[in-house]
Amino acid sequence: MSWIRQFRDAPGTSHRLVCFPYAGGTAKYFLPYARALHARAEVLAVQYPGRQERRHEPPVDDLDELARLVVDEVLPLTDRPLTFFGHSMGAALAFEVARLLEGKGIVLTGLFASGRRAPSRHRVERTHLLDDGRLLGSVRDLAGASARLPGFDTFARGALPLIRADYRAAETYEYVPGPALSCPVFALTGDDDPLASVEEVASWRDHTTDRFELRVFGGGHFYLDEHRAGVIELLAGHLSRA
Repeated sequence: MSWIRQFRDAPGTSHRLVCFPYAGGTAKYFLPYARALHARAEVLAVQYPGRQERRHEPPVDDLDELARLVVDEVLPLTDRPLTFFGHSMGAALAFEVARLLEGKGIVLTGLFASGRRAPSRHRVERTHLLDDGRLLGSVRDLAGASARLPGFDTFARGALPLIRADYRAAETYEYVPGPALSCPVFALTGDDDPLASVEEVASWRDHTTDRFELRVFGGGHFYLDEHRAGVIELLAGHLSRA
């Protein structure tokens, strides 16, 4: 089954934007980005195993292993300039895939890291070890307004094994020091994110030898749900310049 989802054709564009979902998320989350940015880039999203059309495949609960699998799927896309956008776990994964690509001599035109502390800023997290009830509560707290939508708890309960595996991947990830990236890094965060303080997110500046920008929005871990237009505007500006 394909790892890469394409939502719509983008004829005449020379750039590709690859999006990496958060823990428990799916490629479909980035459909609005594809609709808004198709004139500037071919927008693609990684579909991790264990969800939607890949629901019969076991999820990968090790982020380094996931990066090694994803880089093989991304390599055929490097015939055009490539930008990554990742949220939460997806930001850490995008970073590790970018490192693997640079090891092969391929440099991105930009990495957008959203809702994730810098790789060098470690926290001890054990949410993946909680029982089902407390894990569901943690997911509900992070989801914010989305948790009040009809059917949220039913959906989340059904997805708990997948969510637990993703949390394990995100929480057991350990950064191995190495060369900084050679591409620009743009760090985005909410000012009230319990998983990533502004200070921790600002430390992404230590992971690039190129330009660094920090953008802080109002909101929590899923600040980008209410600030989607602003995030898309940032991406559009970068893609136009790149």
